[in-house]
Amino acid sequence: MSTALHIDLLLQRPAFALQATLDLPAQGITVLWGASGSGKTSLLRCVAGLERGRGRVQVADTVWQDDATGTFTPLWQRRLGMVFQEASLFDHLSVRGNLHYGLQRLPHHEQAGAQQALQQAIEVLGIGQLLTRHPATLSGGERQRVAIARALAVQPHLLLLDEPLASLDSPRKREVLPWLEALRRHLQVPMLYVTHSAEEVAHLADTLVVLDQGRVRASGPVAQVLSSVELPVHLGDDVGALVTGTVAGCDPAWGLCRLSLPGGELWVANTGESEGTPLRVRILARDVSITLERAQHTSIQNHLPCVVSQIAPPVGHQVLVRLDASGTHVLARLTARAADQLQLRVGMHVWAQIKAVSLVR
Repeated sequence: MSTALHIDLLLQRPAFALQATLDLPAQGITVLWGASGSGKTSLLRCVAGLERGRGRVQVADTVWQDDATGTFTPLWQRRLGMVFQEASLFDHLSVRGNLHYGLQRLPHHEQAGAQQALQQAIEVLGIGQLLTRHPATLSGGERQRVAIARALAVQPHLLLLDEPLASLDSPRKREVLPWLEALRRHLQVPMLYVTHSAEEVAHLADTLVVLDQGRVRASGPVAQVLSSVELPVHLGDDVGALVTGTVAGCDPAWGLCRLSLPGGELWVANTGESEGTPLRVRILARDVSITLERAQHTSIQNHLPCVVSQIAPPVGHQVLVRLDASGTHVLARLTARAADQLQLRVGMHVWAQIKAVSLVR
């Protein structure tokens, strides 16, 4: 995968220093994740040019900042779109007026392409029926969808989103998330997305960057980062793996679907998706146990043949084990006593028993 964004930055403040070197992919959503004060928004602002760190920022073939050569492109000249917690729409303009406002900054020869890009964003985000309305009449979720479409209207080379759902209540968040997923699937604009929400990471992240006290602690494909035992990432109440499969069939009698994975199959709740639809599920480490042979006469329905790929050093009385099911990675949290009794070692063939699977979409 080609690189869309190269970042090598140092931002020094009196009580905080941000140091980040990243090469991020040319498509999909890269989520910046970490506790408050970890440097997520500061990094985003440096990429935008709102704050100036020292170093280099390059988007595709365009260098926005390179202190070695004295290059610094100001914010207004950077081909990017930005979406913040608040939609910041112009109340005196209709939705159509808000969407077309940003096109005024584009040169004449780019107007036709921008109009086409805007129309695509309107369709993907499902806001065509809102065009004649004014911001005061929109829900919070509708306002954010309009704000995202407005940011895309200028055909940005990069879309920056700083906790765009943080100001919304849970129902409005659930309203917007499917539209963001559609945006990822249908548009080719790379996105850098700041959030502290585990739900948003699970739904949206293609690439995950974990920040802690201004340093990059982990970076890579989201499934790879979340299944690491070196730096367990807690999304909510526990560590766990994200697994993507395709619907291979359904059993309406029991309300279940069969999800096909590279390493086997999982039974998940039937959401009415058609065969061949990709689905993402989350499997918590606490819901995975290990057997040396496939268990018989058990209520647990999901079993995967695996190879032990990593065993973390014990933490207290517990051990975190990474299992590889032909490229599908899951984590199991065991007691150190159980791991010793099973004589677990790297390269060992075992079975994963999965007690619960949480459907992401």
